[in-house]
Amino acid sequence: MPVFKAPFNGYSVKFSPFYESRLAVATAQNFGILGNGRLHVLSLPPAPSAPLTELISFDTADGIYDLAWSESHDSLLVAAVADGSVKLYDTALAPAQNPLRSLQEHTREVHSVDYNPTRRDSFITASWDDTIKLWTLDRPASIRTFKEHVYCVYSAAWNPRHTDVFASASGDCTVRIWDVREPGSTMIIPGHDFEILCCDWNKYDDCIIATASVDKSIKVWDVRSSRAPISVLNGHGYAVRKVKFSPHHRNLMVSCSYDMSVCMWDFMVEDALVGRYDHHTEFAVGVDLSVLVDGLMASTGWDELVYVWQNGTDPRAP
Repeated sequence: MPVFKAPFNGYSVKFSPFYESRLAVATAQNFGILGNGRLHVLSLPPAPSAPLTELISFDTADGIYDLAWSESHDSLLVAAVADGSVKLYDTALAPAQNPLRSLQEHTREVHSVDYNPTRRDSFITASWDDTIKLWTLDRPASIRTFKEHVYCVYSAAWNPRHTDVFASASGDCTVRIWDVREPGSTMIIPGHDFEILCCDWNKYDDCIIATASVDKSIKVWDVRSSRAPISVLNGHGYAVRKVKFSPHHRNLMVSCSYDMSVCMWDFMVEDALVGRYDHHTEFAVGVDLSVLVDGLMASTGWDELVYVWQNGTDPRAP
């Protein structure tokens, strides 16, 4: 299966919503603690045995922790950077003409960025300054800052159906549901006893959300009755860094962890762990599922490697 070796540690990987053979990877030098960052745009080879090829890359003075493809422009990317900036890149332009914009409002590291899949003109960023910010492409300043969390916000994700609704996951052990039309959060879920590192909405049921935590578990919640999770998924040996629902199958989701594994889950069955991949040799911190190709997966980790493979096959197979 195709592999790419990056010069820095991988942090996030995302498939393009426009081109089935394109993906981007966010990386950071020295495990993201200190040093530069690089955003790679990669292309899948025609033959699975060939390596991933780099189309273009962009350098930053600080590590890049996350990225999001624009849902409205096929060449636009948004990067979440460790210096607190949010940078916009156009892959159709040379590196010297990038970034198009650098938005400097967060006072600490930006850990997550998510592009609105329904409105397609706006995105949210989550930061270690305990806030989430809402941005649009045409404005040089954020539209709004959401302040309620009392510790780092690690992740924020738009609801796939409701244009104005998003969720945020924080080190304060809560997930909050927000509606940008409301003055404050509309729901608080005290989801775990330890930090919550990620959240994601189900793509087929807009009331179902998953949370991933330092407590090694993934929990699935129905926001209509959020007193208790509808499913608890155990199987990772260390903190679960990312969780992502399948864009093709209602019951499936994928996760990655500091235990170096990538797992596939069916949250509706008793034996929920349906696939486990142990191809990384360091923390697995980035994972994604292609919207355009059913079952196509990508992961990245601190071993500086990016893997792309079809679910059910060996990511390391030649």
